[in-house]
Amino acid sequence: MGGPGDPPEGVPDGTPSGAEDEYRSVVFDESFVRAARLQEYSAQERMTDHTPAVRRRPRPHRALPRQALFLVLLIAVAFATAIYMGVRTPYRSLLPPRAVEQLRARVVPLAPAGEVPGSSDLAGLYARSPAARYATGAEGLPLPAHRGTAHFSDSQVVAALTGARDYIVASSLDPGVLVGDRTDAVRALLDPGQLDQFDRSVTGANAEGSDGASTGRDAAGSAGGGAGGAAADGGAAATAWLVRFDPGRVRLADPLVRVRGSLRVAEADSATLEVTADPVLVYALKPAGAGATAPASLFTVRRELRFRFDQDDLRLHQVQLVVATVEAGPLSCGDDASDRFQPLLAGQRARAGGPAATDPYAPDGVSAVCGVLAPGAQPKA
Repeated sequence: MGGPGDPPEGVPDGTPSGAEDEYRSVVFDESFVRAARLQEYSAQERMTDHTPAVRRRPRPHRALPRQALFLVLLIAVAFATAIYMGVRTPYRSLLPPRAVEQLRARVVPLAPAGEVPGSSDLAGLYARSPAARYATGAEGLPLPAHRGTAHFSDSQVVAALTGARDYIVASSLDPGVLVGDRTDAVRALLDPGQLDQFDRSVTGANAEGSDGASTGRDAAGSAGGGAGGAAADGGAAATAWLVRFDPGRVRLADPLVRVRGSLRVAEADSATLEVTADPVLVYALKPAGAGATAPASLFTVRRELRFRFDQDDLRLHQVQLVVATVEAGPLSCGDDASDRFQPLLAGQRARAGGPAATDPYAPDGVSAVCGVLAPGAQPKA
């Protein structure tokens, strides 16, 4: 009799009985079948010996969820916006303007005692003058040794010294300022509280008196001889702010200006740094339109300048020019030096006569001053 799994007709002849099946004892329950990991070999795997039957799947890369990335980005944008609004807030203009001291200035022309020396040999002209060993450009105005003060850090002291030197360079060495009409580079360095006074000075607005007919020398505090000072409306001579010549009369014989000067810094108070500068600047000049062989002469300007810096000035790289005393020559005492210098050139002499009269009864009058240029201050013949 056949086994339970045999067909009704029995096992065919020559076929082993089902009971003798060697796999009959192996039982595959459902849990075993579900837990089995099956993989069909590829052709390459079937051709390779010792290939594992089951391939390990790589661990999934755990990236930050999109929500976390979005949150980090949102925090970064908010932080950057807060910093930007703190520095460039549009409501800053709604605050009351700071009180800024206006420039007090005096321009003193120096008249030569005799004929102005000159030479077509420019190097020899410098060599025979007190400017023989002066440096050229900003190299003649080095920064001094410095350190922080009681209320300002070393970096703020450096910012004040650098700001003062940059102003002197822009207002005394730029050919566009010296023999042109450019003032934008100088204006950009001034504290906004001084811009109105500066604009009135360099555009000649100070020349308009109550009747519209007064001269620039009167309103700029310059009485005939170009001696400058503070006027009643706070005006100042343009030549107190910067050095410039009449391009219709002179040109630069040498674009490299000889300079020697020093800078000193100190605290004016706990909120203000003060820098004092006294550069001496020497210019080589020729008549406008003169050729290369025309003799050149030297023109000397001494500028005693006092700058002030508060926290805003230091942060924005701007200056407050509060005091300027300028001595320049050779000039004629009778020429107006408030708007532009009109130098005496090689072979010329100062016109006779001193500065214009000063009226002590004028409410806005200032003393007219004119000096004599020492012979030793000019090149030796």
